[in-house]
Amino acid sequence: MIGDEQASAVCRTDPEAAARLLCAFSRELDQVKAEVAALTAENAVLRRDCQSLRDKVQALEEKAAKDSHNSSKPPSSDGLAKPKPKSLRPPSTRPTGGQPGHPGQTLRMVETPDHTVRHPVERCAGCGRSLVGQVPDRVERRQVFDLPEPTLEVTEHQAEVKTCACGCLTRAAFPPEVAAPVQYGLRVKSAAVYLKEYQLLPFDRLTEIMRDLFACDTFSEGTLANLSAACSRRLEPVEAIIRAQVGAAEVAGFDETGVRATGSLHWLHTVSTRWLTWYFAHTRRGREAMDAADILPDFRGRAVHDFWSSYLKYDCDHAFCNAHLLRELIFLWEEQNQQWAKTMIDHLLAIKAAVDAARTADRAALPAADLDRFHTRYRRIVDAGYAQNPVTESSAGPKRRGRRKQSKARNLLDRFRDHPDGILAFMRDFSVPFDNNLSERDLRMMKLRQKISGTFRSVDALVDFCRIRGYVSTARKNGLNALDALRRVFLGDPFVPAANTS
Repeated sequence: MIGDEQASAVCRTDPEAAARLLCAFSRELDQVKAEVAALTAENAVLRRDCQSLRDKVQALEEKAAKDSHNSSKPPSSDGLAKPKPKSLRPPSTRPTGGQPGHPGQTLRMVETPDHTVRHPVERCAGCGRSLVGQVPDRVERRQVFDLPEPTLEVTEHQAEVKTCACGCLTRAAFPPEVAAPVQYGLRVKSAAVYLKEYQLLPFDRLTEIMRDLFACDTFSEGTLANLSAACSRRLEPVEAIIRAQVGAAEVAGFDETGVRATGSLHWLHTVSTRWLTWYFAHTRRGREAMDAADILPDFRGRAVHDFWSSYLKYDCDHAFCNAHLLRELIFLWEEQNQQWAKTMIDHLLAIKAAVDAARTADRAALPAADLDRFHTRYRRIVDAGYAQNPVTESSAGPKRRGRRKQSKARNLLDRFRDHPDGILAFMRDFSVPFDNNLSERDLRMMKLRQKISGTFRSVDALVDFCRIRGYVSTARKNGLNALDALRRVFLGDPFVPAANTS
């Protein structure tokens, strides 16, 4: 490198050499600037690629960390590495087992048994003397409750045929349920439909059970399918009544789940109340199916559901499932250390505890002061969440159309900010549940049915299942025995729920 004195000397003694030197330095400087600019651009690309890889790694780590306790994934997806349950309920101070005053259940002796087996004393156990003729001092009793041997009772119906003196031939009428020369009776039919549609047994196992337990040696898959179809046809008027009643309910839960039918994906939709269950199957999940079900378009009550966007397109009051929100908050708290999420979890559970206590005390609502305090703290927690999750600056890359991508935390905060009335509806109206577990329970058996039997072989079989299952679920919610409710269908006197909008 040339110093100042050397440069001055060169300029005085040899101006031409100085000019050549300056040109060489200028060319080297331009080359260095070009290299710096290229490295700067390359560095920017590498930074973007590095950030993109970081985002992908974080997304994969978060995906691997999700399970049934911190997301909407079902427990069946946890596999063998099922996480240890972490209940949000505070520990109870009561001891485990039956509580004081609990009546309990056990077998009790009956006064008139069906069979009596006498065990006499013939000789003395001490001296061997005969005691055959001696009257016993007392009789000790023990009773065994058991099932009778499986056998079918055959009832023959004989209809008289008489010829009048006028020549007219008159036949006695058979009962309406006796429509064939040989057939199964009402108990067999109701038991078969009960095992198939309610206990969810597959065809092969069900026919085996009917043979082993009830000695129905000629039971076939075709017989079972015909019985389910016959039961479904008889329930069409009842299903229409259930559908009309859930459509008029003040509060109803809505949910949907996927189901395989005829080798393709269908969706099973449910509308549930405390007293009613109605199912509807469709090839689509969203608004097209909901319009076809024709409940939500005219629904004027409060719909309880998750944040599936199709529900929000209907003009009715909405309430959101807080169980879904709690799982998402747990994920943000455990995996991203979002402190506001833990605070919101505690706050929602505190409100729920206050509502439960008020309901137990037969109060119709929370005091206005409590409502204002809960709502104010709710807003402060949301503000704290936004402070912990500021808007990130946009990258220097090309701009994209559409909504700007946000973090999971900000997406959840937006929901809390935009839908406080739906999230806290259970706080202001005690008829609104804290979660949508009622609808989810009504759908849960569909997943079990798929695990056992797989796909439905026809859409008609799926429709029959929905109709029968909805009827049985409604009957059980109203305190009826499922088997008795199905027997009433074949008797021509099915259970019809009374109008109840709660």
